Order: sequence, then C-alpha cells, then structure tokens
Amino acid sequence: MNKILSAFEKNGFSLKNHVVMAPMTRSRAINNIPNDLMTTYYGQRTGAGLIITEGTAPSPEALGYPRIPGIFSDAQVDGWKNITKAVHNGNSKIFLQIMHTGRIGHYDNLPPQTELVGVSNIKAAGQIHTDSIGKQDHSAPTALTTEGIKKVIEKYVAAAKNAMRAGFDGVEIHGANGYLLEQFLNPNINNRNDEYGGSIENRARLTIEVVTKVVAAIGKEKVGIRFSPFSTLGDLQAYDEAEVHETYYYLAAQMNRIGIQYIHISANPNIPLQTFDAIRSNFSNTIILSNGLTPETAEAALSKGFADIVAFGRSFLATPDFVTRIEMNAPLNELDFNTLYTADAIGYTDYPTLS
Repeated sequence: MNKILSAFEKNGFSLKNHVVMAPMTRSRAINNIPNDLMTTYYGQRTGAGLIITEGTAPSPEALGYPRIPGIFSDAQVDGWKNITKAVHNGNSKIFLQIMHTGRIGHYDNLPPQTELVGVSNIKAAGQIHTDSIGKQDHSAPTALTTEGIKKVIEKYVAAAKNAMRAGFDGVEIHGANGYLLEQFLNPNINNRNDEYGGSIENRARLTIEVVTKVVAAIGKEKVGIRFSPFSTLGDLQAYDEAEVHETYYYLAAQMNRIGIQYIHISANPNIPLQTFDAIRSNFSNTIILSNGLTPETAEAALSKGFADIVAFGRSFLATPDFVTRIEMNAPLNELDFNTLYTADAIGYTDYPTLS
C-alpha cells in the first residue's frame, strides 16, 4: 500500500494521501440543517486526504429526500462551518457536493409551496421514503421552463458562494446517479425542444453552463464534477452505447477546456474501456475513481494510469479510522445496512475505532 498512503500533488492540488471519502447520503440533517452529530461524523473520518460531503441541496426544490442538508440558508451555512472546521483540524480537505435531485423526490420531502421540477414531466418509476407517510411513488415533476433553467443555474452559483462562506475548500457538482444534470443528459428523459434538448451538445448544455458559472464565481481550482457514465440509477433508461460514449467524450473535453480541478467517476461494470480511455485522454487534471474499491484494488487502479486518486464509500461508513486500518493492515468493521438512512447516532457515529 505504498501509493495510496503517500501524499498527492498535481497541478497545485495537494492532499496528504491518495484517499478520498466518497459522497454518501446519510439523512441526519434534521430540518435540512447540518448539526453537531454530522460534525462528529465528518470529524471522525479525517484520515482521508479529501472528504466529499453527502449530496447537499442548492435550493428548497432540490431536497428530494428526507433529512438531506441544504446550503441555501444562513442556518445551513453556519452548521457547515462547524463541519469544515472539524475536518480542517484533522488536516484534511473537504469539498461540498451540490446535488439537485430533480424528479427524484416526493412532495412530502419538500418545504410547503415548493415545486418538484425536472428536465421533463416524465415521472420516475419506483418509490422513495418519506418520514411522514412512509414509502411513496415518486411525485410527478413539473418540466422546467427555459427561464426556470436559468434560475436553477443561479442557485448552483449561490450554493457555491455559500460553500465558500462555510469554509469549504471547493465544491463537487453532482452530475451523476440519475439526478437533475444527468436527467438532462439522458435522451429517454430529456424530450425538450429548446436549446437544452435534442443533440448531445444541447443535452450537455446545462451541465456546462452550471460548471462555467460556478467556476466564474469561486475559481476553477475549487470545482470538481461527478459523472456516472452508463448508469441507470434513478430510473434512467439505457440508450445507444455509442451516444453515451460520445456524451462523456464531449463532457470531458469541455471540463478540460474550463479547467476544473477534477472529474470524479462513479464506476459501474457497463463502462467500456474505451470510455475510460476517452475521458482520460480528454482531461488533463485530476481524476477520482470510486465505487466498489478495496484498498488492494484501489492500489492496483492507481498503477493503471486512469485514476489519480481513489474514493471509498462503505469502507468509511463502517470504519471511521479506515486509513489507519490500511496502514496497519487491520480488518474493517462490518457495515450495518439497516442504519444507513436513520436519524440518530446509531450506525453513524458509533462505529468502533482501533483506539
């Protein structure tokens, strides 16, 4: 485990090691405000060189799930300040993942008088948890108008500025896992006939405009993005493989042109080698690889040339001192799947450490 534990530096982006804590929804933000329990949780996991927070809503209509945090109010900014301070005290960096859930949501999870919006009015199949009435079918979204899209972009910008106020080192734009930006990329969901629908360039337009304006607001060295090529999460139907490949070939080149700090790839078995190669050849800054890695497979991935640094999710959930366990070649804790999204400390801040 030589490379994974060594310091990382590329194009001015420096971390104490090659280990990233991946973004993971944990649903502990009561009233959507980051709290002391969350401060403890993130503070326990500062073995990572970089922590990427759970998906955080840039606006009220982006709060598709119960108890996810936001970054659009002063109270939320103040709550995040405690978390960034705790992480910096552990000599780690922390990026806020900005996540707009789009059509993945339910009205009982949204504040009153808030509209669920999406790229189109096509409702997602499947169900979603609500604290008030249990599992429910996804609500039907309202298709964003062209003017509504411009407002969404400004909310991303405001969220990024708020993240800077809260002490974050940067932000990760969530363009993956079936949420709003990826809903725009998918031609089975995106049936628009304005400049945001139709061609690959049009469907990628929102992602590029969000990134461009966030970069203008806070600086390109403070911006990353997450993609999940070939993913069908969030009831995204698969589409032509060549078109998927071309979409991410194009996006990687555009992210390189804008000059953002990193692209974070959430891997899945459907991604062909040629798409990995295309992203790598088109993007010269840092690439993070995540999803299903072990310390051993991550170390191997670092030697293959695609990934610069590697991210872990479940390993960090169950094992706060994950990096120490790698150093000592010690076994990891077992993950309790029953407490992933509950509201209290059990299965959140009570996992044991070696010390």
